[in-house]
Amino acid sequence: MDNKQDFTKGNILIKMIQFMAPILGALILQAMYGAVDLLIVGQFGTTAGISGVSTGSNIINMVTFTISGLAMGVTVLIGRYLGENRQERIGKVIGGVICFFLATAIVLTVVLLVFARPAAMLMQAPEEALDLTVLYIRICGGGIVFVIAYNVISSIFRGLGNSRLPLLFVAIACVVNIVGDLVLVAGFHMNVAGAAIATILAQAVSVILSLVIIRRQKLPFTMTLQDIGFSHEVKKFLVLGAPLAFQELLTNLSFLALCAFINRIGLEASSGYGIGQKVQSFVMLIPSSIMQSMSSFVAQNVGAGLEERAKQAMKCGIGIGAGIGVFVFLLIFFRGNLVAGLFTDNEAVVIRAAEYLQGFAPEAVVTSILFSFYGYFNGHARSFFVMAQGLAQSLIVRLPMSYLMSIRPGVSLMWIGLAAPTSTVFGIILCLIYYQKINREKKPRHLAGLHNPD
Repeated sequence: MDNKQDFTKGNILIKMIQFMAPILGALILQAMYGAVDLLIVGQFGTTAGISGVSTGSNIINMVTFTISGLAMGVTVLIGRYLGENRQERIGKVIGGVICFFLATAIVLTVVLLVFARPAAMLMQAPEEALDLTVLYIRICGGGIVFVIAYNVISSIFRGLGNSRLPLLFVAIACVVNIVGDLVLVAGFHMNVAGAAIATILAQAVSVILSLVIIRRQKLPFTMTLQDIGFSHEVKKFLVLGAPLAFQELLTNLSFLALCAFINRIGLEASSGYGIGQKVQSFVMLIPSSIMQSMSSFVAQNVGAGLEERAKQAMKCGIGIGAGIGVFVFLLIFFRGNLVAGLFTDNEAVVIRAAEYLQGFAPEAVVTSILFSFYGYFNGHARSFFVMAQGLAQSLIVRLPMSYLMSIRPGVSLMWIGLAAPTSTVFGIILCLIYYQKINREKKPRHLAGLHNPD
C-alpha cells in the first residue's frame, strides 16, 4: 500500500486529517450539488417548485443514503482485507459488487417510475406542488443507476484508502449540475424538471469520466472477467452493509415522516423546511466525513490487530468534530435567517427555515460524537448495533417528538427541529453503554467468515 493509504502507522491525527480532508471536500461539493437545485429553483422558479424539489429529493435521498449504507459494507470489507494483507480477495469483492448493485438499480428504477405519485401523496405534498414532486421523482428515478454507480465507486476507493478520487468524481458532477441548473432552470425556465434533469445528467457525466480515470490508475489488486458474479464475497459485504442500509432507510423514513408532518402545516412551512434541510446537509458534513474516515481507519487497524490505535482514532474524531461543531452551532442558531435568505427572498419562508434551524442547531455538536462511535463500530463489523440504536432513536424519540410538536396549536418549526439533537443524545447514551460492554469482553468479535480460506 501507498504510505498515505496505510492507517496502521504514523501520527493518527495527521493521517486522519489527510484522509478526511478529501472526503469532507467531496461531501461539501455533494451538499452544494443538492443545494444548487433548490437555490436556483428558489430564485428562478416558484414557491411550489421549492416544495416539489424538497419533497421529491427527500424520497430520492432515502434511496441514495440506503445504497450508501449498503456500500459501506464494501468499504469496510476492502479495508479489512488490506489490513490483513490479503489484496487477492478484493477482485472478487468488486466483481460481486458490480452484479449486485446493477440488479438493485434495475429494480429501483421500476419502483420509482411506477410509484412516484403514490409516494408524493403519502408524503402529503401540498396540492400546489404535487405534480411537480411526482415529476422530480420520475426524472431522478429514471437515472438512478448513475446515482448508485457513483456511490459504489466512491465506496470502493475509500476502502482502498483513497479519498482523493471520490472528491474528483463529485467535483465533476457538481460543475455539470451547476451549469445544467443555470441553463435549464434559469435559462429555459424548466423549474423542477430542469433541476431533476441537471442532477441526473451530472451524475451520468461523473460516472463515465470516473471509469475513464480509473483505467489509468495503478490499483493494489487485480481483477478479471471471471471475478464478476455473485460470489461468496457478496454475502460478506451484505452482512456488513445490510444493517447500515436498514438504519439509513429507517432514519430517512423518519425524515420523510417529518416532512409529511410539516407539509400538512402549509406551503410556506413545507418550503421553509426544505431550505432548512439543505442547510442541515451542510451542518452534517463534518460528522459524515468523520464517520466515513473512521470506518476505513478502524477497519485497517482491526485487521492488523491494533485495537488501541483504533480507540485512539475514535477519540480523535470526537475531538475534531465537536470542536468544529461549536462554531457551526453558533452560526445557524443566531444567524439561520441569513443562511436561509440565500435560497429565497420570500420572507415568510425564510422565517420558517430559521425557526427549524434554531431547534436543529445543537445537532452540529452532538452528531460528531455519535458518528465517531458509528465509524468505530462499523470498522469492527458491529453494524447490527448501529442499526439497532438508529431504530431506537427514530421510534422512541425522533418520530414521537416530531409528531407531538407538529400538532401543537400555532406550532413553531423550532420545536420540530429540536427532535433531531434530542434523539442523537439518546443515541450517544446507547453507544457509550455498548462501547463499555464490548471493551469488557475478553476477546473482540471478528468478522464472521472473513478468515475462511475460500
